[in-house]
Formats: sequence, structure tokens, C-alpha cells
Amino acid sequence: MQFDWQFFWKSLFAPSDAFLKGLGLTIGISLVAMILAIVLGLVVALMRRSQYAVVRGCASVYIWVIRGTPLLVQLVIIYTGFAAVGIYQFNDASLLGLSVKAAVQAAIIGLMVNESAYIAEIIRAGLDSVPKGQFEAAASLGMTPGRLMRWIIVPQSLRVMVPPLGNSFNGMMKTTSVLSVIGVSEMFLVTQSISSATFHTFEIFIVAAIYYLALTTIWTFIQAWIENRLARQLGIEQRVPITSRLLGARRAAASATLQEEGAR
Repeated sequence: MQFDWQFFWKSLFAPSDAFLKGLGLTIGISLVAMILAIVLGLVVALMRRSQYAVVRGCASVYIWVIRGTPLLVQLVIIYTGFAAVGIYQFNDASLLGLSVKAAVQAAIIGLMVNESAYIAEIIRAGLDSVPKGQFEAAASLGMTPGRLMRWIIVPQSLRVMVPPLGNSFNGMMKTTSVLSVIGVSEMFLVTQSISSATFHTFEIFIVAAIYYLALTTIWTFIQAWIENRLARQLGIEQRVPITSRLLGARRAAASATLQEEGAR
């Protein structure tokens, strides 16, 4: 069995319409699910900080259950389990002139629920990173909780939250390959279909891997731009270049800096 270079290059630079639709669906599901997950994660994080024990307990149980069960199991429960027991059945719907299939709706909900549990902890840690003295100072000045969060807490905590939130989105784009189990025609399922039809398994899956790598790389640049912009707004110098981030040299650079400071 020989590697079909002609098929490989054609699939890489002139992919089929089905592959491009799968790629677009992967990006679309990732974006919508991430936005919804941030909103839900913020709600859960605020519940974790509530003064009422019952509210804090509900948020803690939610995070414990979602983080403790596999996404694959959650997707099957949401899409087929709920319909089987009569709780809810997803049906094809039309939104803003676009036809959204039932499996896609379930996929977005599943990713949103799964990711929100992790994002809630990221947001909670970011909010906790702000010194409590600033809360007390704002309260003494008569600032409302809304203005406190908008002008003091959020700008400072964003710099702490953006890197892990960006990593979560990066992981979500790759995790969309799991959605094939409920029949979502994202990039991985389309790749499987092309492989079955052409018997060029090795070639087409390498093409898919390259496209996944391209998506995560593009997002790495976008994330770096966001972090650099936040750093400039806070007057902090960004010391690690984007090439170091891509090549995984960020930790090494940080270690070198610590060693240099220790030598002094």
C-alpha cells in the first residue's frame, strides 16, 4: 500500500465541499458553545461566591458532577437519554434563516455544559486573585457592586483569566471530534466518511490533522494578541514572544528569568 500524494495534495489545498462544511461547522459550534459556556460559567462562579450556603452547594455539586463525568457520556445523555425518558427531545429548528439540526443543538448544549464547569473555576480563581482590600476600599467609597466589578475587579482579573480561557477554547475545537458520536457532521465525521468512500485513510486523516493544527495555531496568535493588549493596558511588559508560545518554550523562558534573578 503506497501513500497517494496526488490525493493528499488535492485534499489539502482543494478540499471537497463536504469537508469545508464540516470545517465551518467545527468552528461555528466551538464559537457558539464557548460564548454560552462563559456566560453559564460566570453564573456558576458567582454562585460559588454567594453568601448563601445552599447556592454555593448547588454550584459545587454542578461542578463536581460535570467535571467528574466524560463529555461523551454527557452528550449521549443530553441527545438520546433525555428523549428516551421524555424530558426533552431535540428537533431541527430555524434560527436567523439558518437551519440548525437537532444533533447540532445537542452538541452546543453538551459542550456548553461541560466547558462551563471548568470555566466557572477559572473565573472564580480570577476574581479571587484581586486583593480583598480593593473590595473594602470600593465599598468605603460607596461604589455599587456592578461598578465595582466593571471598573476594578474585571479589568484586573481578566489578565489572569484570559490564558486559561484561551486554552479551554483551543481544547474545545479539538474536542468537537467527539461530536461524531451523535451524528454531527463536523470535520472528523466528514473525514471518516471520505476515508470509507475512497479508502485513503492515512492521507485524509493527515489532512484533517493539519487543519486542526491550523485552527489551534491561528487561535494561539489571536490569544497572544488579546493577552498583549491587556498587558499594555495594565502597563505590563509582555516578555515572551509568540514563537516561544508556539514552540512550548514559555516555561523554559520563565525558568531562565528566575535563575537570572536568583543569581543576582
